[in-house]
Formats: sequence, C-alpha cells, structure tokens
Amino acid sequence: MKELDFDQLYSTYAGKLQQIAYSITRDFHLAEDVVQESFLKAYKKLSTLQDTRKIAAWLGSVTRRTAIDFVRGEKRKRWMPADQTVMEQRISEQGAAESTEKKIEFMALKEEVRGAVYRMGKEYQNVLVLRIDYGMKEDEIASVLNLKSGTVRTRLYRARLHLKKAVLDKQPA
Repeated sequence: MKELDFDQLYSTYAGKLQQIAYSITRDFHLAEDVVQESFLKAYKKLSTLQDTRKIAAWLGSVTRRTAIDFVRGEKRKRWMPADQTVMEQRISEQGAAESTEKKIEFMALKEEVRGAVYRMGKEYQNVLVLRIDYGMKEDEIASVLNLKSGTVRTRLYRARLHLKKAVLDKQPA
C-alpha cells in the first residue's frame, strides 16, 4: 500500500466528516472533537485499511462510530444530574404527601430501566438510545447507523419488547 499523506487526508475529508459528526452529536464543538478523535483512531489503525480507494467510506465509518461513542459518553456524564433534576421536579409536583418509600421505588425503577437498556444487545441499544434520548426519527437513525429504515423499525420494536419484558420480570406480582 502506498504511503498516505495525513495532512492531505485531513484537508480533503475533514469537512465531510464534520457534517457526519454534527448530524449525530447536534453540537458543533463536540463534532469538532469527534473529527479529531476519528483522525487519531484512523491514524493508529491505518495499517488495517486494505484498499486506499475506500478511504472516504472508512473514515466516514470511523467518524460515525466515534460520534455515537461520544454521544453515549456525554449522555452518561449528564445522566444523573439531568435525571436528578427531573426526579426532584416530579417529586415536588406530586407534593410532600408522597412517602419516602415511593420515592425509592421510583428511583429503583428508573435504575432498572436504565440497566435493562444497557444490558440489551448493541443493535437494539443503539436504535433505542438514538430514538428515546436524542429524539431521532427512524430514517435519521437508519442514516446514522447505516441501516435500512425497515431494519431500524424492527429493532425498535424488538428493543421495546425486551425492555418491557425486563422491567415486568423484575416487578413483584
């Protein structure tokens, strides 16, 4: 394989990769970080590329996966504070009459749902997180994950079934 000029690769593909990253992250600054990280990963794994004619597709794939990883990481960082705020608001709306036991049950259920989502297979987890947490439509998810719209629809359906079963199995009768 001929030697690739990484500066030239960056100047040629950075704009397109920025668009891919932004379409997933919906944050310009985070998309810039994703592109930088993607190029670092690509540089480290350049030896695995067998056909240099497919470099654009390969870089796009690396960027897409890196962006999804970044989004998951950001979501995990913000998960508890955001959920805590929502929980506190919901608890205050329901009034002080709600017992501590009910609050603990609510927190436990929320943790169980979150755990069930992260125990799912990656194919179900990816579509469910993009749909619920990021409000993406089926065609957007299909584009991001490089899948057909029908595949996304099926995976969403199955992911919801898995989630419902996991939560209902844990509930006392």
